[in-house]
Amino acid sequence: MTTHLLISLWASSLTQVQKTCIMSSKSNVFMTGVTGYVGGSVLSRLLQHPDGPSFSITVLVRSEEKANKLKDFGVNPVVGSIKDVALLEELSSKADILISLADSDDLAMGQAMLRGLKRRYETNGSVPILIQTSGTGVLADGSAGDYSGDVIYNDDDPDQIETLANTQQHRYLDLALVQGDKEGYVRVYLILPSNIYGLATGKLVDAGIQNPRSIQIPSIINASLSRGRGGMVGAGKNIWNDVHIDDVADLYVVLYDSIKSNPKATGHGREGFYIAENGEHTLYQIGKAIAEDLVARGKATNPEPSTFTDEEINLYFGGSTFWGTNSRGRSNRSRSIGWKPRYTTQDMLAGIKPEIDALISVGGKFSFNAPAPVASG
Repeated sequence: MTTHLLISLWASSLTQVQKTCIMSSKSNVFMTGVTGYVGGSVLSRLLQHPDGPSFSITVLVRSEEKANKLKDFGVNPVVGSIKDVALLEELSSKADILISLADSDDLAMGQAMLRGLKRRYETNGSVPILIQTSGTGVLADGSAGDYSGDVIYNDDDPDQIETLANTQQHRYLDLALVQGDKEGYVRVYLILPSNIYGLATGKLVDAGIQNPRSIQIPSIINASLSRGRGGMVGAGKNIWNDVHIDDVADLYVVLYDSIKSNPKATGHGREGFYIAENGEHTLYQIGKAIAEDLVARGKATNPEPSTFTDEEINLYFGGSTFWGTNSRGRSNRSRSIGWKPRYTTQDMLAGIKPEIDALISVGGKFSFNAPAPVASG
């Protein structure tokens, strides 16, 4: 056998080994918050994604019972909490892609994730991806329902985004993550859902793993049912964007696909804010729709919403008038990467009836535990 032939056979064999390694290699995906409203919807999308067989998905969950159920879906559950920063750092250090869906304000959580991702970078030289769930609560003002704000934030304008005070909700964590991106050891992308609506559906909901409902609108329904009349903060003049849960979940997938297919054109860091919205509404519109529905059910007599009293604000919302803020943005960057939301504000208003049905079915009370920043805004 000639030397030339030996070299050719060796090269052919090496190429085949390389192809086999590439075909058998998996992307390590680590997710938090998968039992939540948004997190469960995103996990469902990833399990259905064409790249699904190439994912090795690890999830952090607090419940042993839900961890056992998640095994049936082909994911690797680890029982623990984002408060266990040592565990969070260790799991992050093994991730090629980290999708954070558990909290939008926990700085210690964010720092632990960054430490782990930095270890990942220093170990193998590859830059991991962090997709963080923030929210348009970062855009909120102090209206308390008394006026309609006229400031609209464009997610494709980083200079405008940077005018936000670092005291805004979510902002302190957002800035810490963007700094990690600036230092070069991680690529950070931030998704900012607005007022999310719609009942989540799917196998994770059916299995009792995922919380199926949001916070913002259901909390107003809950208060209205209790007081026997539709309610609002102040005069309900404040404006929020809205987005359906299915459209939110789609944005995570569209962002992943864009990062994979065209990473240089997919903004990250200070240019990596992706707002999820497809319409606007006033709080009065929500209060009005609730009030009319309650009258139709015989659970109220006045089809007009009234202002929550100070006592009711304390009772139902912990003293916060946050639902009365203005939070307005435009998802230009999100749409530029191919996101095409399907549901509109009219769908949101039409969806209030099934939300009321769902709450009445559980006694008119919340029967779940989900962090508000990730469930809505």
